[in-house]
Amino acid sequence: MKKTIVIAFFLISICSLKAQVKDMKTALVLIDIQNDYFKDGKMELYNPEKAGDNAKLLLNAFRKNKMPVIHIQHLSTRPESTFFIPQTPGAEINERVSPLNNEKIIIKHYPNSFRETDLLDYLKNMGIEKLVICGMMTHMCVDATTRAAKDFGFECLVIGDACATKDLEINNETVKASEVQKSFLSALNYFYASVLTSEEFLKP
Repeated sequence: MKKTIVIAFFLISICSLKAQVKDMKTALVLIDIQNDYFKDGKMELYNPEKAGDNAKLLLNAFRKNKMPVIHIQHLSTRPESTFFIPQTPGAEINERVSPLNNEKIIIKHYPNSFRETDLLDYLKNMGIEKLVICGMMTHMCVDATTRAAKDFGFECLVIGDACATKDLEINNETVKASEVQKSFLSALNYFYASVLTSEEFLKP
């Protein structure tokens, strides 16, 4: 009985979130889905194709409903940078989510997409209140941008399976990408965002 109540509460919560998305001015933010993160790129992530394909599903849904879409593109400016070098194929947005001419592109140079960009002004001018966030990398730019967005007063949904990360190292230990992914998404899910799968978000 208790299990049934928990499941019912979860389903009601999901429905409530979807209702809020429809009722509020909502934008999709695709962060750094760029070629260097994919196979043969300069910083290949774990399973970026799956994340990219799910991001494409989100993008198609927002386009179908004529809702705002914002592409974030990172261009490295540090002298020691090894990827996302300006004017290289690796820095280009992946073809899965190629921007249309009428879609906003924000160029950034830091993990936080709001830092030294016009993202905040653009969102305010558009009357946006809620952000649906996905992209790469989960532990870096997705995390930094989501936390900043919450602090600026936006409600955030992070679509976990439309994000990708990589193995990390600390104290000579390797933390597998799957654990990094779960750790960062679960941390965001506490206060900074509601974390859903693409299937949960797109389900009618």
